[in-house]
Amino acid sequence: MIRKVSVGDVVLGGGKIAVQSMTTKKTSDVEASVAQILSLQNAGCDIVRVAIADEADARALREITARVRVPIVADVHFSAKLAVLAVENGADKLRINPGNIGKEAEIGRVADCVKAHGIPVRVGSNTGSIEKEHLARYGRSARALVESALQNVAVLERHGVRDIVISVKASDVPLTVEAYTLLRGQCDYPLHLGVTEAGTHDMGIVKSSVGIGALLLSGIGETIRVSLSDDPVEEVYAGHAILRACGLESDYVEVVACPTCGRCRYDCIGLAARVQERVRTVRKKRKVAVMGCVVNGPGEARGCDLGIAGGEEYCIIMQKGRADERIPAADAERVFFARLEELISDEE
Repeated sequence: MIRKVSVGDVVLGGGKIAVQSMTTKKTSDVEASVAQILSLQNAGCDIVRVAIADEADARALREITARVRVPIVADVHFSAKLAVLAVENGADKLRINPGNIGKEAEIGRVADCVKAHGIPVRVGSNTGSIEKEHLARYGRSARALVESALQNVAVLERHGVRDIVISVKASDVPLTVEAYTLLRGQCDYPLHLGVTEAGTHDMGIVKSSVGIGALLLSGIGETIRVSLSDDPVEEVYAGHAILRACGLESDYVEVVACPTCGRCRYDCIGLAARVQERVRTVRKKRKVAVMGCVVNGPGEARGCDLGIAGGEEYCIIMQKGRADERIPAADAERVFFARLEELISDEE
């Protein structure tokens, strides 16, 4: 049984996998930070992390947390003072590594603060932060990542902290999967999954999907972050896409689309992209099909809530509860989008 850890009103270990991201704005720039957090929130982000580099960043949390709905995680390194200040100004969770916070007394100060405010702590390791003794003993390996993370956990446990989330990230996908699998066998804390430094949009999503997806399909992981060198909103979209592909999220509009072939005589690929963009943030269980031709398309789309199959002169639009409509090709997209709006309308 996985321990339950609450981050604001988000429960890790409660069954639902939380999607996270991190802002790229200077945290003390309150207007820019709030704007970015709201964009992440609107995209479906469950938890947002912000960097705390100085006192201005820490103090800005008071106003930021008052203006957003999602829980905020303060990412603090090398300063117990900043960690405490961030918590006192409203952080819902603290991300630290005790090993770089300071001496035992400083770690104790941070531990007392998070316990007093009832917030959790995320600790962990990545291939760039493994302690020398673990590198010397195990090399750059899954075992070294796990031993490093558990060492940091033990420090917090020694000071009475029990609300802990752990990560063991690497940019190498097989290493990441091996490390999290090993870690899951050694603790019952919620695990924060991610492939660190995954790269730019396309490759980063591929690496994250393979690594995070493999772990989720094995029943490992309570929260995820897709790390991309891109707009953080893209991390959120990718995170939800991974959950959906793994069958762990159902309240969304699934768009199935034909890869097309030489029989396709309308802009099937472009229409599918426009449909996907329209329903990206719709939280309803629906299935929509955009198919390339009238040979197999009608049959393949028949089980969907709404479907279209194209031809050179006309398209067929299929919808549950309606007779199939044969629409001139020039009008097909307009009619299809009208049916789509009806399907995803708030009016049931």
